[in-house]
Amino acid sequence: MRKKGREKRPEEQSRATVKRKHTHFEQFHYNKQTKRLKWVSTETKTVTLKPDPVRNLPVSNNGFEAIRPRTSSFRRHNKRRKRSNCSSSEGSRKWVFSSRDCSNYKDKLVIVSYNILGVENVAKHPDLYLDVPSKYLEWNRRKDLISEEVNRYNASILCFQEVDRFKDLDDLLQKDGFKGVYKARTGDGCDGCALFWKDKIFTLLQEENIEFQDFGLRKNVAQLCVLKINQHQLEPDSCRKRSKITPMQSRSLLVGNIHVLFNPNRGDIKLGQVRLFLEKAYKLSQEWGSIPVILVGDFNSVPQSAIYQFLASSELNVQLHDRRRISGQLEYPSQGREIRAQNKRHVWMPLSRQLSYTWSNEELVLATGNEGVTHLRHKLKLFSAYAGIPGSSRTRDSHGEPLATSYHSKFMGTVDYIWHTGELFPVRVLETLPIDTLRRNASLPNERLGSDHLALVCELAFADDLKGA
Repeated sequence: MRKKGREKRPEEQSRATVKRKHTHFEQFHYNKQTKRLKWVSTETKTVTLKPDPVRNLPVSNNGFEAIRPRTSSFRRHNKRRKRSNCSSSEGSRKWVFSSRDCSNYKDKLVIVSYNILGVENVAKHPDLYLDVPSKYLEWNRRKDLISEEVNRYNASILCFQEVDRFKDLDDLLQKDGFKGVYKARTGDGCDGCALFWKDKIFTLLQEENIEFQDFGLRKNVAQLCVLKINQHQLEPDSCRKRSKITPMQSRSLLVGNIHVLFNPNRGDIKLGQVRLFLEKAYKLSQEWGSIPVILVGDFNSVPQSAIYQFLASSELNVQLHDRRRISGQLEYPSQGREIRAQNKRHVWMPLSRQLSYTWSNEELVLATGNEGVTHLRHKLKLFSAYAGIPGSSRTRDSHGEPLATSYHSKFMGTVDYIWHTGELFPVRVLETLPIDTLRRNASLPNERLGSDHLALVCELAFADDLKGA
């Protein structure tokens, strides 16, 4: 009696199956290269692949196909799909949080600083928006985008610059529980600054405006508002139930909003406006018992500038800086308002050098407020909210500030800031957009963003919130 052939073990079946698969693939690949397609077709019919009974490998849905040249219609479709993906990501901004544990801090507020691009400025400077479709510049469309955007931030305080349609904003924001005040530029200027607050959270105690024209510092303006926090309004419901401290201590704070002169060549006036803004803010905060201070706005100065240095370090030797470059912006007279970044990454390089520059007596008086004074100091110890929370290198510079808060056809850089005193600290900030994302558009505004600036958003907490708890 003949012995039956030895049956293959499951392991051997598995190996054979894998080997046949591998052989089939190599043979197919070889014949593909030699273009002997008929022979391949005959050969592949004789190959039978069985599932592995032991390992039970999943069956792949992938098939090997000859790569066909992409047609022009395919390329057009793929290009449209890429553009669609780009536009869907333009509005995506993420919160970046402080490394400290902020869960037990009850009194928090969200503040927004936003240059919303004045309607009249669009009309006066069409060269900045040549590549922007006209429908994206229409105010009726932009105001709705701006309103929808700030609503997403659940803000407590809103500070706007370049406002020349205050009633439109007021009508929209009143529906969301905001009250606001407005200060227009003096002279023939059409725009100004507007400051709004949540009516159920704050009570306005004092409003003071600065008309810089009264000090020979052009027609720009600034706002200062003392706001009292209504008891328990910043505290979440869950915290109110757990808290045994009744009533909560009364808190007030000073909020300042400014739009500094644009002209890069008049650094004396720009510095004078910032100096006066800081002096008035300090004086008013002292009158109300050394209350915390938040100063925001469009300072028309880059992070590597002497004006930024003055804000951050509280002092500045004016003679070490060229008046025409003290804001860090470079203007080319032949190009009108064109401003150039200092390198390919659009990170501004320091412009001040350890040299002594000559300032006239008139320029020194405008910058420092006194004749013969060359060394400036201010009494507020300020911290930048964005620099206080480290972010991504794709969106931040070496100072920790955003790489870009403004973008149009002739400028990309940072000129907007949120500053605060030490009684407050940043809990989180809304990250700006990376440079490569911004560059997908010729300039702002666009389909999703209603201004040529990006809104700065920060949640702040009171540093003494845990005392006595």
